Amino acid sequence: MEEAIAYAKKYMEDMLSFFGLNTDVYATTEDGEVIELHIPSTHLNGFLIGQRGDTMRSLQYMTSMALKNQGFEQTRVNVDVADYKKHQAERLVQRAEAWFKQVQESGESKSLAPMNAADRRVIHKAAVEYGLKSDSEGEGRDRHIVLSPAEKGA
Repeated sequence: MEEAIAYAKKYMEDMLSFFGLNTDVYATTEDGEVIELHIPSTHLNGFLIGQRGDTMRSLQYMTSMALKNQGFEQTRVNVDVADYKKHQAERLVQRAEAWFKQVQESGESKSLAPMNAADRRVIHKAAVEYGLKSDSEGEGRDRHIVLSPAEKGA
């Protein structure tokens, strides 16, 4: 695992230096499954994040494919530029709190709009903290979360 982390860190730093950005990338692993690469805030934040995080996801994909091509077992990578994803998740949870309260007060299920896998993961985690049940339903771009009150005794 340590070799995969070191390779991903070096790969990302080399890619950034291609764009004229010589900075340290902070590499960790949260759960032993996903390599977390944190790029500090720089004058290229907007460029590296891209529109709605598209460039950041591309950097993430390229790093993951580089690990796979080098034969590493650990190829799941999460890239965050200037804590963009962290702040996005915090804003999403703030919005979701209203949905959670609505489900708690009404006792009825609520279907949310389709969202990407990362956002669904944030909602699932937050729903547990509110004592709600959350399920993902649908396929592809239509995949969404259904929030419902947790069963009694669960």
